[in-house]
Amino acid sequence: MAEGTKRRTVLVTGAAVVIAPVAACGGGNSSKGKTSVVLGPTSDVPEGGGMVFKEQKVVVTQPAKGDFKAFSAICTHLGCTVGKVADGTIDCPCHGSKFHIADGSVAHGPATRPLPGKSIKVGGNSISLV
Repeated sequence: MAEGTKRRTVLVTGAAVVIAPVAACGGGNSSKGKTSVVLGPTSDVPEGGGMVFKEQKVVVTQPAKGDFKAFSAICTHLGCTVGKVADGTIDCPCHGSKFHIADGSVAHGPATRPLPGKSIKVGGNSISLV
């Protein structure tokens, strides 16, 4: 029991913003050790564009209608948080790197590595980070 408590303490300390919304929901699918955080409604993510969720450090895109993708919002160049999604790319304001919304690959440097993918679940009209 003490080990489980220590593990939860580390998770809460390292991601208090992420854990708080889940605790308020109660129940959930905690039996498999995974928690999820509702990012927002699917209507917040425009088709052919995306939205940056700075607090969760994730960017969600919708390259085609109903096809949602998620990537780390941390630029692989020097670790800045990407600022916006525009004209089919995820744009970093620090040094001008751009990443394709469909797969996170580099569209324009100086970044040389793609944005890592993130796991999301789309249920009904809601997008959750898992």
